[in-house]
Amino acid sequence: MMDDDTGTVNDIGIQKARLLLIDGSGYIFRAFHALPMMTRADGTPVNAVYGFTSMLMKLVDDMMPDHVAVVFDTSRQTFRSDIYPDYKANRLAPPEDLIPQFALVREATTALSLPMMEASGFEADDLIATYAALAETANMETIIVSSDKDLMQLVRGNVTMLDPMKQRRIGAAEVEEKFGVTPDKVVDVQALAGDSSDNVPGVPGIGVKTAAELINIYGDLESLLACADEIKQPKRRENLIAFAEQARISRQLVLLREDAPTPLEMGAMKTPPRNMDVLKAFLVEQDFKRLLVRIGASADAADKVSNPAVRSMGGTLSTNANQDQTAKDSAMATIHDAQSLRNIEADYTLITDREALVSFLGKARKQGFLAVDTETTGLNASAVDLVGISMAIAPGQACYIPLRHGATNDSAVGSGVAVQGGLNFSDDDTPAHYPQLDFETAMAEIKPLFEDPAVLKIGHNLKYDAHVLMRPRNGGINLAPVDDTMCLSYVLDGGRVERHSMDYLAGHWLDYTTIKFSDVCGKGAKQIPFSELAPEAALDYAAEDADITLRLWMILKPRLAGEKVASVYERLERPLIPVLAQMENYGITVDRSILARMSNDFATRMEALAQDILALAGEDFNIASPKQLGEILFDKMGLQGGKKAKTGAYSTSADVLEDLAASGVEIASKVLDWRHLAKLKSTYADALVECILPATGRVHTSFSMVGASTGRLSSSDPNVQNIPIRTSEGRQIRTAFIAAEGCKLISVDYSQIELRLVAHVAGEQSMIEAFKDGIDIHARTASEVFGIPLDQMDSETRRRAKAINFGIIYGISAFGLARQLSIPQGEARDYIASYFENFPGIRAYMERIKTEAREDGFVETLFGRRIHITGMAGGSAAHRGFAERQAINAPIQGSAADIIKRAMIRIPPALQAADIRADMLLQVHDELIFEAPAADADNAVKHITRIMEAAAAPVVDLKVPLVAEAGIADSWADAH
Repeated sequence: MMDDDTGTVNDIGIQKARLLLIDGSGYIFRAFHALPMMTRADGTPVNAVYGFTSMLMKLVDDMMPDHVAVVFDTSRQTFRSDIYPDYKANRLAPPEDLIPQFALVREATTALSLPMMEASGFEADDLIATYAALAETANMETIIVSSDKDLMQLVRGNVTMLDPMKQRRIGAAEVEEKFGVTPDKVVDVQALAGDSSDNVPGVPGIGVKTAAELINIYGDLESLLACADEIKQPKRRENLIAFAEQARISRQLVLLREDAPTPLEMGAMKTPPRNMDVLKAFLVEQDFKRLLVRIGASADAADKVSNPAVRSMGGTLSTNANQDQTAKDSAMATIHDAQSLRNIEADYTLITDREALVSFLGKARKQGFLAVDTETTGLNASAVDLVGISMAIAPGQACYIPLRHGATNDSAVGSGVAVQGGLNFSDDDTPAHYPQLDFETAMAEIKPLFEDPAVLKIGHNLKYDAHVLMRPRNGGINLAPVDDTMCLSYVLDGGRVERHSMDYLAGHWLDYTTIKFSDVCGKGAKQIPFSELAPEAALDYAAEDADITLRLWMILKPRLAGEKVASVYERLERPLIPVLAQMENYGITVDRSILARMSNDFATRMEALAQDILALAGEDFNIASPKQLGEILFDKMGLQGGKKAKTGAYSTSADVLEDLAASGVEIASKVLDWRHLAKLKSTYADALVECILPATGRVHTSFSMVGASTGRLSSSDPNVQNIPIRTSEGRQIRTAFIAAEGCKLISVDYSQIELRLVAHVAGEQSMIEAFKDGIDIHARTASEVFGIPLDQMDSETRRRAKAINFGIIYGISAFGLARQLSIPQGEARDYIASYFENFPGIRAYMERIKTEAREDGFVETLFGRRIHITGMAGGSAAHRGFAERQAINAPIQGSAADIIKRAMIRIPPALQAADIRADMLLQVHDELIFEAPAADADNAVKHITRIMEAAAAPVVDLKVPLVAEAGIADSWADAH
C-alpha cells in the first residue's frame, strides 16, 4: 500500500475530494527501462505496456481517488520551442522497441477505464499544473504521481507529489531538501542552474547549490539580477550580468503554465468503475496472463493467451504455461524488489577500533555474505596502495574502515585518478593524526573472513579489488569466493542497458544518484588525494559503494535462473575473476631498450617519408593535419574522389587514401605508410615505455570483462589486443615483450577456431571433413568454389578463398569483398553466390540465425550466452544490414570467446596439479601467452594444448576438432 491512503481533512472535519494526476509519459519510460524485453505473439514489444498497466492498476486500487486523469505529452514541439528553439534539442529519439508501445499504453489507459488527456503545443506538466490549480480553487487535495523534479514547483498546501518508484510522498520539506529553497522558488533556482537533460541553458558556472544560496539571499531571480553587480565573486558576477537574459529565458522554459487548455471538465474526471469485459479483452490481446489472473479472470480467459508464442525478456519462453508465467513473474518481482530497496535510510558507520571491527565481521560471518569495496590511491591495481575498505551486510547498513588516511604525496591521487606510484607511509603504515586502526591489526581480522570459503564476498568489478588485496603490501589476501554485480549485469542485460558501471546501474535499478568522487575530493587542480580526506569525510562515499553493490546483487542475482543464464555466469564469468586478477598481477616484461630503438627507427623512416611527401606535394605542409592534406590532394593536385565533410574540410580517411593509392597515387601511398609508422611510434613504441611499472619492469594490462557484447575480453593501459600484426613493423612491437631471465614465453593459439565453429553450427559436411582430415580449409574452399583440384592450387586463388571464408563470417557484401580483393563487384558477387551454392548449410545457418534474432531479440552462443541484437526491424536498410551481420557473427565469435574462457579457467589448476610452473600472462582473442622456466616449457605446452583442445567438452560435442598451435621463444614475436 502507499504511505498515505487517506485524503486530507478540512477545518470542519470533512474529508476533501482527492484528485490523482498521473504523469503518463514518465510511467511509460520507467516501465520500459525497468522490465526486460517482452513481445506478444505477433512480435510487438510490450514490456512497457505490461509494466505501465500493472503499476497503474495497482496505483488506482491502492489510492482510491475521487478524481483521476492520466496525462500524456503529444510531441516535442510546444510553445517553449518558440521561445528557445534548442529546448530539448539534445534529447535522443525514443528506443526503437518503445515507439510501437506509445499507442498501446493509451489503449491500456482506456481499458482501465481511466480518463486521459493531452494538449497540442503544451507539455503534460503544463496540464498537470493547470488542473492542480483548478483543484486548489475547488478545495480538493491533489496528488501528482511522478518523480519529475520539474513538477516540484507545484507543491503547496493541498498539492503534493508521489514518487511511484520510491513509493515516497513529496511535500514542501522534501522539495526544500532537494533544491535548498521552498517550492515557490524552485523555478528561480532552475532558471539559474539550467537543465542539461532539457537543454535549458541557465547561467554558466552556477549549479543548484549556488543558485539556492543566491535566491535565499536575494529573494527571487529578478531581484538577484538587479543586484548582480554587488556579487563578490568576480566570475559569478560577470556571468550573472552577461547571461541575465539567458536566465530570464530559462525561467520561461521551466515555469509550468497554469493556463493550459483543459480537455476534460473536472466532472468528467471522476473515477469510473472498470469495464471488466474491456479490460479482459485488452489483457488477452496483449498476452498478459498474469494480469488476467490478478483481476480474477476465469481460467478460460487466461488460457486464451497463446503461451507458446509469448516471448519475454528477449527470448522464446518454454511452451509450458507454468514456465512462461514463472519467467514473467520473475521479471515483475525484480521490479518490486528494486522498489523495496530504493527508499532505505542509510546507516553508515566509521570503524576505527578493533572491537567494532570484530563485531561487524562477526555479523557478516554469521549470515554468510557481505559486500566489499576498496578505496585506493589510483586505478592501476598493480601500483596502488590500499587506503580503506568498506563493507555492507544489509541494505543501508555499511561501514568504512580507514587504514591509510593522513599521508600526503604529490604523485598520489584519489581513487578517481590513475597513478603509477604508491604513497610514502611510515613503517607502521598508520599516519598518526587521524584516528584509525593499525593496518596490520585490521588485516589480521579481515583476512580470515575475506578468505573464508563459507562467506561470499560481493563486489562490483571485484577483479580490481581482488588484484589490489592480493598484493603483499595490501594484505596478501586471496579474496574468495566472490560474486560480481558488474558481471551479473553483463550476463543478464548485455545490450539491454547502456553501461554496467555501478553509478549507472544505481540510477537504472534503484533510481539512486551516487556520490561522485569530485563531490568529496574536488575537481581539477584543487582535487586532493582520497587518502588526505579525514575518515569522516570519506565515510559516506566509501560505504555507499558497498551498500549499493549489495542492493544491486539482491536485484540481479535472483534473475539468473529465471532467465536461463545461470550457467554462463557460474561456469564462465565468475570463475574467471580470480584468474584475470592473477594475470594482471603477473604482468609481462617489456624491454625499454628495444622500444627505444624502434622509436628512433620509426622516427628516421617517418622523416624520410615526410621528405618524399613534401617533394611530391611541391610545398611544405603539416602531414598530420587532415585539413592541409586534403587541400594538397584535392585542391592543389586536383585528384579525384575528394569529398568535403560538414566542417568544409576534405576527408582524408584511410578509405579515401587507400582508394587513391590503389589508383597509383604515390603521395597517398606514402601518407598511409607515414601514418602507420606514426601510430606505431606514438601508441606503442613510446606509450608502452610509460606503462612499464618501475617496481616490476613489467606492464600490467587491465582486462575488461564487459567490454564486448559477444563475451570477448578487452584490455587497456596498455591495450595489448590492438597491437597490429599484419605488417612487419607492427609485428616488431611484439619483440619488446620478452621472457624473464631463465624463462621462456609460450604462445598457444587456436587455429581457425571461428571457421571450425561455422562448420559445426552449419553442419557443412565438406568443411567438417576437411578439418577432421587436416586439409587446408582455404585450399578446400578454393577447390569447391572455383573448381580447381587441390594439387593444382595457386597462392592467389587460395588467398581469394581465404578472404571469402573470413568475410562470410562477418556477413561481407559484394562491395566489401570487391574492395578487399581489388576486383569488380560483379565478380565478387559471383564468388559469394558460388560459395553459397557449394556450402548451402552456411546460407541456411545465416537465414536461420537472422530469423531467430528478429523474433527473439537475441542470439545465443553454443554455451548459452545471450547476445542481444537491436535494429533488426525498422530503421534504415543500412542499420538492418548491420544488425543482420552482427546476428550472424555474434554466436560464432561469442562461442570462440566462451571456449577460450573455459580453457583459461581450467589451465591454472591443471598445471598446479601437474606441478608445472607456468604463469598465464595475457589473452589476445584466440591466443594465450604464458611464462615458464625454460626447463618446464615443453611439458607446459603439452598440458596447455591438451586442455585448450578439449575446452568445449563436455557441454558441446563439436563435430570438428579444435587445434591449438604452440610456440616457445624468448619474445612474444618469436613464440607466435
